[in-house]
Amino acid sequence: MDVPPESRIEALLRGEGLLRTYEGRRVVDVDWIEVRTGEVLALLGPNGAGKSTLMRLLAALEPADAGRVLYRGREARRSDPEFRRAAVAVLQKSYLWRGTVVQNLEFGLKVRRVSAQVRRERVRGVLEALQITHLTEAPVDTLSGGEAQRVALARAMALEPEILFLDEPTADLDVTVRRGWLADLERIVRHAAPAIVLITHDPGEAFALADRVVVIEEGRIVQEGAPPDIFEAPATEFVASFTGAEFMLDGEVTETREATLIVRLDSGQALEAAGRAEVGGRVRVAYRPEDVIIGLPSSSTTSARNRFTGRVARLHPQGGLVRTRLEIDGLSLEVLITRHALEELGLAVGVPVVAQMKATALHVFPV
Repeated sequence: MDVPPESRIEALLRGEGLLRTYEGRRVVDVDWIEVRTGEVLALLGPNGAGKSTLMRLLAALEPADAGRVLYRGREARRSDPEFRRAAVAVLQKSYLWRGTVVQNLEFGLKVRRVSAQVRRERVRGVLEALQITHLTEAPVDTLSGGEAQRVALARAMALEPEILFLDEPTADLDVTVRRGWLADLERIVRHAAPAIVLITHDPGEAFALADRVVVIEEGRIVQEGAPPDIFEAPATEFVASFTGAEFMLDGEVTETREATLIVRLDSGQALEAAGRAEVGGRVRVAYRPEDVIIGLPSSSTTSARNRFTGRVARLHPQGGLVRTRLEIDGLSLEVLITRHALEELGLAVGVPVVAQMKATALHVFPV
């Protein structure tokens, strides 16, 4: 098994050769993964990708069929009291015990024989951090979904873990509650524990909260890096699509340059894009709707290498943005613009426009 160069940094938690199979299907097949002190690590992937199972293996909540998990260089086991104190998980469902909020927060501390004074101080601190002091004596069965999630996180934080696992912390919340809860997570997550492992299917959540993102597809790690690396340079079509990219028609590489390629699309247009491929190779071109610059034919001039003239085919409002479809001689482009830009340009279905894109905003993948 190859050891990544960054492994020279001592990892707080490390998974090696992890394999987990359910009913003959490999749910997790991961050669190497590390959790480092001082970071927020996001496990990002669609539902069913295996990320929650990987979390359970790393937290020793269930055994791997093969491989091992090391905590500070020795095998991590749930039977080890030190690891049990170090690793705490907040699961997707907020499983709270009967009683009041303060009783929930104190329970684990009592089990660990923490003194009454220290218990009170810790509980008060996490209640204040999560802005839920008004819920101190509230029965847990009266809490809303968002309040229950905050209490579950507070209960975990009170234990002062070294590694805190957050499994889809906003998945079961409605849109308005989710927005506020995500803002709270951004505010407090780095103070919750020395290392955080966030499990999510939402790229926006991962990019907003994490220092490092591990993208998982069908149980395997397909890309790892800082959020800008994942967003700006997706390694595969899956990563590009999952993180919000759109795809043009396929095409053929006609020329290679130092850092870009010239591609002739099947619709006939030629464009310059970032990537590596051989001349004559078939490729698929990905772009992000927010990277397309549109304007009127009479006034559109930028430094962008790619310029296409077409017409507005569809306008679809999405809150403060408008998703706009352009038709360009057999090529369709999806574009995101602000309502202000829509009004300023006077866009409507049928209006001619120019679409421009930088070469670095386009990425090619071999077909």
